Amino acid sequence: MAKKTRPFPEFDGFFNFDDVIRQMFENLRDLEFPEDFREGEPLVYGVNVRMGPGGKPVVSQFGNVEKGRVKEEREPLVDIIPEKDAVRVVIELPGVEKGEINLDAAEQSLRVNVTNPDHRFVRTIALPVRVDERSAKATYKNGILEVVLARKEPAGAGERPGRIKIQ
Repeated sequence: MAKKTRPFPEFDGFFNFDDVIRQMFENLRDLEFPEDFREGEPLVYGVNVRMGPGGKPVVSQFGNVEKGRVKEEREPLVDIIPEKDAVRVVIELPGVEKGEINLDAAEQSLRVNVTNPDHRFVRTIALPVRVDERSAKATYKNGILEVVLARKEPAGAGERPGRIKIQ
Protein backbone atom coordinates (compact mmCIF):
# COMPACT_ATOMS: atom_id res chain seq x y z
CA MET A 1 0.00 0.00 0.00
CA ALA A 2 1.38 3.45 -0.95
CA LYS A 3 2.09 5.86 1.87
CA LYS A 4 -0.01 8.99 2.18
CA THR A 5 1.78 12.30 1.71
CA ARG A 6 0.30 13.85 4.85
CA PRO A 7 -1.49 12.69 7.98
CA PHE A 8 -4.68 14.52 7.03
CA PRO A 9 -6.52 14.00 3.75
CA GLU A 10 -6.87 16.95 1.39
CA PHE A 11 -9.59 19.40 2.38
CA ASP A 12 -12.13 20.41 -0.20
CA GLY A 13 -14.79 22.59 1.33
CA PHE A 14 -16.36 21.15 4.45
CA PHE A 15 -15.57 17.66 5.69
CA ASN A 16 -16.60 14.98 8.15
CA PHE A 17 -14.32 15.50 11.15
CA ASP A 18 -14.65 11.86 12.32
CA ASP A 19 -13.30 10.67 8.95
CA VAL A 20 -10.41 13.15 9.18
CA ILE A 21 -9.38 11.90 12.65
CA ARG A 22 -9.68 8.23 11.60
CA GLN A 23 -7.52 8.88 8.51
CA MET A 24 -4.98 10.82 10.59
CA PHE A 25 -4.41 7.89 12.97
CA GLU A 26 -4.12 5.43 10.08
CA ASN A 27 -1.47 7.61 8.42
CA LEU A 28 0.52 8.25 11.62
CA ARG A 29 1.30 4.52 11.82
CA ASP A 30 3.33 4.79 8.58
CA LEU A 31 5.49 7.79 9.52
CA GLU A 32 9.22 7.69 8.78
CA PHE A 33 11.33 9.01 11.67
CA PRO A 34 14.77 10.64 11.40
CA GLU A 35 17.68 8.47 12.61
CA ASP A 36 18.30 10.72 15.62
CA PHE A 37 14.62 10.84 16.71
CA ARG A 38 14.48 10.17 20.45
CA GLU A 39 11.62 8.42 22.21
CA GLY A 40 9.45 10.97 23.96
CA GLU A 41 10.00 13.76 21.41
CA PRO A 42 6.71 15.32 20.36
CA LEU A 43 4.91 14.69 17.10
CA VAL A 44 3.09 17.92 16.30
CA TYR A 45 0.64 18.24 13.43
CA GLY A 46 -2.34 20.47 13.11
CA VAL A 47 -4.36 22.59 10.79
CA ASN A 48 -5.71 26.10 10.98
CA VAL A 49 -8.92 26.55 9.01
CA ARG A 50 -10.31 30.01 8.25
CA MET A 51 -12.70 31.40 5.69
CA GLY A 52 -11.03 32.88 2.65
CA PRO A 53 -12.32 34.91 -0.29
CA GLY A 54 -15.73 33.84 -1.52
CA GLY A 55 -16.41 31.81 1.64
CA LYS A 56 -13.97 29.07 0.61
CA PRO A 57 -12.06 27.51 3.55
CA VAL A 58 -8.30 28.19 3.61
CA VAL A 59 -6.33 25.46 5.38
CA SER A 60 -2.76 25.92 6.60
CA GLN A 61 -0.74 23.24 8.35
CA PHE A 62 1.70 23.47 11.24
CA GLY A 63 3.90 21.09 13.22
CA ASN A 64 6.85 18.81 12.52
CA VAL A 65 5.16 16.18 10.34
CA GLU A 66 5.42 16.58 6.58
CA LYS A 67 4.95 14.20 3.65
CA GLY A 68 4.99 11.07 5.80
CA ARG A 69 8.11 11.94 7.79
CA VAL A 70 8.98 13.73 11.03
CA LYS A 71 11.09 16.87 10.50
CA GLU A 72 13.70 18.18 12.92
CA GLU A 73 12.01 21.59 13.10
CA ARG A 74 8.36 22.53 13.49
CA GLU A 75 6.22 24.88 11.48
CA PRO A 76 4.57 27.19 14.02
CA LEU A 77 0.86 27.93 14.10
CA VAL A 78 0.28 31.15 12.15
CA ASP A 79 -2.73 33.40 11.76
CA ILE A 80 -2.76 36.07 9.05
CA ILE A 81 -5.15 38.95 9.62
CA PRO A 82 -5.59 41.34 6.67
CA GLU A 83 -6.52 44.84 7.81
CA LYS A 84 -7.45 47.98 5.88
CA ASP A 85 -3.94 49.44 5.75
CA ALA A 86 -1.81 46.53 7.02
CA VAL A 87 -1.39 42.79 7.41
CA ARG A 88 -1.05 41.41 10.95
CA VAL A 89 0.72 38.05 11.31
CA VAL A 90 0.44 36.23 14.66
CA ILE A 91 2.89 33.35 15.22
CA GLU A 92 2.93 30.97 18.20
CA LEU A 93 6.50 30.20 19.38
CA PRO A 94 6.25 28.51 22.80
CA GLY A 95 9.46 28.08 24.82
CA VAL A 96 11.44 30.56 22.74
CA GLU A 97 13.38 33.64 23.91
CA LYS A 98 13.09 36.90 21.95
CA GLY A 99 16.77 36.87 20.93
CA GLU A 100 16.41 33.43 19.30
CA ILE A 101 13.89 34.65 16.71
CA ASN A 102 15.06 35.64 13.22
CA LEU A 103 12.58 37.36 10.91
CA ASP A 104 13.01 38.29 7.26
CA ALA A 105 10.33 40.17 5.36
CA ALA A 106 9.91 40.43 1.62
CA GLU A 107 7.20 42.05 -0.48
CA GLN A 108 4.90 39.00 -0.34
CA SER A 109 6.37 36.76 2.36
CA LEU A 110 7.57 36.63 5.94
CA ARG A 111 10.11 34.03 7.13
CA VAL A 112 10.54 33.06 10.78
CA ASN A 113 13.47 30.93 11.96
CA VAL A 114 14.20 30.09 15.60
CA THR A 115 17.78 29.21 16.60
CA ASN A 116 16.94 27.50 19.92
CA PRO A 117 18.17 23.87 19.62
CA ASP A 118 15.36 22.56 21.87
CA HIS A 119 12.52 24.47 20.16
CA ARG A 120 13.29 24.66 16.45
CA PHE A 121 10.73 26.51 14.34
CA VAL A 122 10.98 27.43 10.66
CA ARG A 123 8.30 28.73 8.31
CA THR A 124 7.98 30.93 5.27
CA ILE A 125 4.57 32.60 5.28
CA ALA A 126 2.98 33.74 2.02
CA LEU A 127 1.23 37.07 2.56
CA PRO A 128 -2.14 37.71 0.88
CA VAL A 129 -1.13 41.18 -0.38
CA ARG A 130 2.06 43.05 -1.24
CA VAL A 131 3.55 44.81 1.78
CA ASP A 132 6.22 47.41 2.47
CA GLU A 133 8.86 45.22 4.13
CA ARG A 134 10.55 48.32 5.63
CA SER A 135 7.38 49.08 7.63
CA ALA A 136 7.56 45.86 9.66
CA LYS A 137 7.00 46.18 13.40
CA ALA A 138 7.35 43.10 15.62
CA THR A 139 6.39 42.46 19.25
CA TYR A 140 6.93 39.27 21.26
CA LYS A 141 5.31 38.38 24.57
CA ASN A 142 4.52 35.07 26.29
CA GLY A 143 5.38 32.94 23.25
CA ILE A 144 3.28 35.01 20.83
CA LEU A 145 5.04 36.93 18.05
CA GLU A 146 3.01 39.60 16.29
CA VAL A 147 4.31 41.25 13.11
CA VAL A 148 2.49 44.16 11.44
CA LEU A 149 3.39 45.14 7.87
CA ALA A 150 1.86 48.09 5.99
CA ARG A 151 0.09 47.27 2.74
CA LYS A 152 1.97 48.47 -0.33
CA GLU A 153 0.50 50.39 -3.19
CA PRO A 154 1.30 48.98 -6.64
CA ALA A 155 5.06 49.24 -7.26
CA GLY A 156 6.30 52.07 -9.47
CA ALA A 157 8.11 51.37 -12.72
CA GLY A 158 11.61 51.66 -11.23
CA GLU A 159 10.94 49.84 -7.96
CA ARG A 160 12.39 46.40 -7.32
CA PRO A 161 11.00 43.97 -4.71
CA GLY A 162 13.33 43.69 -1.73
CA ARG A 163 13.93 41.79 1.46
CA ILE A 164 14.69 43.17 4.93
CA LYS A 165 15.70 41.70 8.28
CA ILE A 166 13.32 42.70 11.11
CA GLN A 167 14.86 43.64 14.46
